[in-house]
Amino acid sequence: MQAEYHLFHITDPQGPVAGDLNASRTGLVSADGGAIEVATGIHTGDVHVTVEPCAQAPDPAPDWEEIAEISCHSSSGQLLVTSFMDEPAELPSLASQGPGPYRLRVHARGRDRAVDQTTVAEVVESYLIQSWPAAHQDALLVKTTDAYGAQVRAQPADDTIIIDHEDSLDTPSSRERDILHRGERGEYS
Repeated sequence: MQAEYHLFHITDPQGPVAGDLNASRTGLVSADGGAIEVATGIHTGDVHVTVEPCAQAPDPAPDWEEIAEISCHSSSGQLLVTSFMDEPAELPSLASQGPGPYRLRVHARGRDRAVDQTTVAEVVESYLIQSWPAAHQDALLVKTTDAYGAQVRAQPADDTIIIDHEDSLDTPSSRERDILHRGERGEYS
């Protein structure tokens, strides 16, 4: 599927799935604008995503670099993986038990391989998203090993998260992300 502006979403077509949380909380998954956002190292390009809806909490999958959990709620019984500006990916719904509260465990691998890139010849990032019915809990960071996640977690809570090798607004991708986040917060009309 396509990642855009360093992210892809998990949404419900009938409404918000979560309240907003501190985006730097896990460095991998957060709630923003009613959707769940998964942070990608690549700015724009294809990432490999696998979903694993479960009836109960599974064990975290082995051999992943970053693992984080977040709670959400599905009004419609459809939790769908979507690109920022595109239709949902052709993946099963993460709300396998119908409407209600769910826990998502997001696994990531390869986020350090092409940070801020927009053209990559091969897919270098992979994600596994496990879901199961569960009451709301705080977001949880399960495993951390990639540098990209550490950089995202190091950003102050109220700052726009801009990740680039120059740590400035001097690149088109950084300016785009800054404009996007300011627009989401209503700073541009």
